[in-house]
Amino acid sequence: MIAPRPAYSDPFGPESLQTLRRLEPIEDITPEWAWGSGTGAGVKVAVIDSGVDAQHPAIGGRVEGYVAITEGPDGLEYDTRPHDDVFGHGTACAGIIRAVAPECEIYSVRVLGRMLSGRGNVFAAGIRWAVENGMQVCNLSLGTTKQAFYQTLHDLADSAYFRNTMLVTAANNIPMPSYPSVYASVIAVAAHAESDPYRLYYNPAPPVEFGAPGIQVRVAWRRGGYVTTTGNSFAAPHVTGIVAKILGQHPGLTVFQMKGILHALAANVTPPVD
Repeated sequence: MIAPRPAYSDPFGPESLQTLRRLEPIEDITPEWAWGSGTGAGVKVAVIDSGVDAQHPAIGGRVEGYVAITEGPDGLEYDTRPHDDVFGHGTACAGIIRAVAPECEIYSVRVLGRMLSGRGNVFAAGIRWAVENGMQVCNLSLGTTKQAFYQTLHDLADSAYFRNTMLVTAANNIPMPSYPSVYASVIAVAAHAESDPYRLYYNPAPPVEFGAPGIQVRVAWRRGGYVTTTGNSFAAPHVTGIVAKILGQHPGLTVFQMKGILHALAANVTPPVD
């Protein structure tokens, strides 16, 4: 008698085993290989934030889609009409992404209010909407410290991971864990003080794995303006833009492959010794 196959083993049977394309050896991964002259064209990027001002010069009128999620008397409401940025934060993030990956497709997912206030269930709904609507990268320059949302956001982060949706998350600006930035399934980012938008650092002691520019950076803001500001919020979209450029050149990468590529591109990772 032949024993039944164990659960979850079907993908490894001879009739269903997939042949996949091998990546370059990790020591051979360079910016030229990772994105070359790529622009992020065709890559869907959700900015889950306070909205995006499409008319800001840094955005150039190019927002592919919108959803504003609010809590109404009968539950969550989803408004897909074009909207503005109620604070400036989302436009700042979108402007950084657009500067790094100028032809990516930006989608504005508004979950925050006028004072960057928000509710955990609305935040979670924004991530869920992005995953279910085929976003390839999500910029999450926000989070929550409320333990009540730990499991919900953890489950959503895992769902995104299994669908190859890259969640690029900003670490908290104060020394306190925030969700989802502490999960292993996301690409967590904090700020460094250098200005080169492509200069990444890798941290071998997670949960925050990558550093990118975020200290005294000039960013787009409301009503066509600009401000100079500091925060992990502005480091994350630098990485989001880089991820979009890489996906534009190498579609179908998984989250763990992307982390390996970002690690190989980090300025503090030295080449192997011959």
